Amino acid sequence: MDQVAETCAARGLRLTPVRRRALEVLLESHRAVGAYDLLKRLDADGLGSQPPVAYRALDFLVSNGFAHKVESLNAFVACADPVAHADPDQSAAFLICRDCGTVGESIAASHAKSVADAASSTGFAVETAVVEVEGTCQNCYNAKAGQETP
Repeated sequence: MDQVAETCAARGLRLTPVRRRALEVLLESHRAVGAYDLLKRLDADGLGSQPPVAYRALDFLVSNGFAHKVESLNAFVACADPVAHADPDQSAAFLICRDCGTVGESIAASHAKSVADAASSTGFAVETAVVEVEGTCQNCYNAKAGQETP
């Protein structure tokens, strides 16, 4: 939260109470959060009950690199590293566990380069790319194997 607040101040952005709480909700969860689930939390906190409240907050967070939309889940997660995400040579890959629903984020230049190289070989110009990988997280894998998580 501190890093986001500092970034907002440096960029002249307003981190309103609704935007702050929306980001806190995303940070509290290790799963992607849908807009209507976020709206329920905002409403419970007395911050608004109409869908535009949640959508405006999410739009602000996503457009400024503080959160991401996980397209396959139609839900949102907090950005693991907004500073790295601001680097145009870096891109995120979302690691989605089919069993428990957790969403991890991996940020690396290799994601963007791999997509760009594959597209370039076919003459396709990439404008945006989102990498989403489904599988099993370590906790669920270990549980299936009868092991404890380290």
